Amino acid sequence: MKQAARGSAEPGHGVSGVSRASDASDLPSGGGETPATRVPPQAQGGAVRGEHTHSEQPFPQSRPGPARPVVQRSSVRGQILQALRTALATGELRPGAVYSAPALGERFGVSATPVREAMQQLALEGAVEVVPNRGFRVVERDARELAELAEVRALIEVPVVLRLVGAVPAARWAELRPLAEATVRAAASGCRATYAEADRAFHRAVLSLAGNEQLVRIADDLHRRVQWPLTGGPAARTRTELMTDAAQHVGLLDALIAGDTDGVRTLVWEHYPGVGA
Repeated sequence: MKQAARGSAEPGHGVSGVSRASDASDLPSGGGETPATRVPPQAQGGAVRGEHTHSEQPFPQSRPGPARPVVQRSSVRGQILQALRTALATGELRPGAVYSAPALGERFGVSATPVREAMQQLALEGAVEVVPNRGFRVVERDARELAELAEVRALIEVPVVLRLVGAVPAARWAELRPLAEATVRAAASGCRATYAEADRAFHRAVLSLAGNEQLVRIADDLHRRVQWPLTGGPAARTRTELMTDAAQHVGLLDALIAGDTDGVRTLVWEHYPGVGA
């Protein structure tokens, strides 16, 4: 894969896990680096691994606020990948915007290499695409694509859930209670990224009882894609919508524990968009 260039996104675009960027008005008119801007060692003195850096503006500095989390060196790539996925779910990485590994690396206080590796993983997942000599562009999606993804997800998950009714002991379903309750707490917090993780964790646990690892992996990938924001649309569902979704998790689990096939069928029709009677 052709490596990315150091070309930051539009001024003002922050990333979860690091301080938010300042508005364009906070940048010097000439686009030069402010004294507070730290240039990564690998970016000093010219391009890195074919990346062009001469025309890139510095990544916007954060406004005063909480100190950014320190990235642990033992799992840098994994932590950055998680932070970038969070930024995708919340819309902080904006659809259509281009981000470079060196600029994001500067933001995280690490080299460009683990950021580039994380971005390449996101490219494999379909979240971003490589822009030669610039960086990675966040993929733009419209409502039709979202509806198609939701339909495919429902076609995979709904038959499995219905098949598991009565086939899994009530005690096994009861073990998922903490995960269902975690989605309720996450929804109440209003944090969309936290809810996205709790939501997928609950669905993974439900599907895992089918004993098909490939099914769980494919369904989880589709679920993640559904959570990405739309181009020009709201970053994610409202807090009220999240609370409704979480309540359906609890209701669905109650029906599964009770072995109530009709109740489960009714709830999955409500929970999965596009699923009808």
